[in-house]
Amino acid sequence: MSSESPARPRLGAVVVGVDGSPSARTAALWAAAEAEHRGSTLHLVHAADTDRRAYWTDAETIQAVREAGRELLVSTADAVHERFPELTVTRELSRQEPVAGLRAAAGGRGTIVVGSRGLGGFSALMLGSVGLGAAARAEVPVIVVRGEGERPEAGTVTAAVRDAGDLDWLLLAAAEAEARKASLRLVSVWNVLTHVGGVATMLDDLDGVARRRVRETKALADRVRERHPRLVVGHRVETGTTTPGTLVETSRRTDLIVMGRGRRPLGVGPALGRVAHALIHHAHCPVEIVPSVFVTRGEEP
Repeated sequence: MSSESPARPRLGAVVVGVDGSPSARTAALWAAAEAEHRGSTLHLVHAADTDRRAYWTDAETIQAVREAGRELLVSTADAVHERFPELTVTRELSRQEPVAGLRAAAGGRGTIVVGSRGLGGFSALMLGSVGLGAAARAEVPVIVVRGEGERPEAGTVTAAVRDAGDLDWLLLAAAEAEARKASLRLVSVWNVLTHVGGVATMLDDLDGVARRRVRETKALADRVRERHPRLVVGHRVETGTTTPGTLVETSRRTDLIVMGRGRRPLGVGPALGRVAHALIHHAHCPVEIVPSVFVTRGEEP
């Protein structure tokens, strides 16, 4: 193994946000199963946002909000224990706003889990502001729980890859698959429309570009197999006219879809591109977004 190989990541504790919505309850139960797969704890967080509310709300109302939050945490923990009696569950009533509270609870190594729709805003929206904010701003992996809560497991984790630079976060996807005793499938979407009229078509034929994408995807799969020799790793290149649409369709046939999140140009602010946006709004299964800052920290010697 090369000294330049990225550190093999270790899955951390699972932190899930609860707000009383059906989506958050589904997310809490999914997160409990995820924690059981990992052999880790489940940390329930209700961010009551009482620090900010205190500027315009009386003390009696603040106390009522906190009491309601405690009751919600207890009832959610009871629901989790009914289904996962051996799982260690902890609870936290945060005074911060939801995204900040979840980020603080996750620390530097946890994984944040959120539902696809919260209590606020319009019910027609596909994703609440908390889920979108966490996915875009957190420095740890964020899983947005989408799809049917009781659908049968497919036995696969899918990684949406582009090039060799994806290896770091791809190893986290491999760890997810191993924890679930599932296979890992690398999917790269080759969108022919991105090359039409471009410089690439002046230098290479489109078939050559496609073959290069296949070789790069296979090389990534080989690198993962080196690090996880017991893991079944498949790979393929999908052709289509829309990358988000192809990946959304792929999400019908997998248990979890994982992709990396880069930085904005010049390093200014968080980045959540249009493909990630499409997946966390429309995927048929949970979506895990892994920020680049998380995988570049390294952990194991």
